[in-house]
This record gives sequence, structure tokens and C-alpha cells, in this order.
Amino acid sequence: MPDGTLPLAPFSVTPAALAQVAEITAAQGRPQAGLRLAVEAGGCSGFQYKFDLADAPEPDDLVVEGRVFIDPVSLDLLRGAELHWADELIGAHFTVRNPMAASGCGCGTSFSVG
Repeated sequence: MPDGTLPLAPFSVTPAALAQVAEITAAQGRPQAGLRLAVEAGGCSGFQYKFDLADAPEPDDLVVEGRVFIDPVSLDLLRGAELHWADELIGAHFTVRNPMAASGCGCGTSFSVG
């Protein structure tokens, strides 16, 4: 870029998240499926993450590592973010580390942008 900064990568997925997607799809009997990550209006902070299985990406999806599908509208709110699998004492779950999020809520699935 002209100012010397690097553009944000579209989206990344940690190895732990990829392994968990593979485990979930295999357990569901859909080993070729992927995880669809979307951003929807709602939640306690304005936007919320939605996770679902999809058998194939849509034609205009960003496909990350062949296993995570993101539609273009959601990608506008996820640019530079990373999908991670957190296995913590309170439970295991997907988390999104999103630099576009100005604030979030305690549940970790809702965020707002600045």
C-alpha cells in the first residue's frame, strides 16, 4: 500500500479450528462438508456470528483451507479475522478473533463495529 501498511488477509483459520471442523463433519457423516461462518444482525452488541454446516460453498463464497465458507457480505465484517477452536474449562467452542470488532459481549458471539 502507498503508506507502507500491509492489507489485512481476508480471513484465516487456526489448525485447531480446521481439525475440529473435520471432526464435526466426520461425526455428522458428512466428511466433505465445511463450516459456514456468517455474520447476521442481532445479538446484544449489534451483530452476531452464525455457524452452520454446508455440503458445498456457494459460488461467491470465500473458501478458506477448503473447509470454511464465508459469504461476501459477512466477509466485509470479518476481514482480517481468524477462526479458532477454544477448548477451555468452561467448554469448547469456535471463537472469532475479529479486528473489525470495536466491542463485544460476554458470550463471545456478538460484536459491534466502530
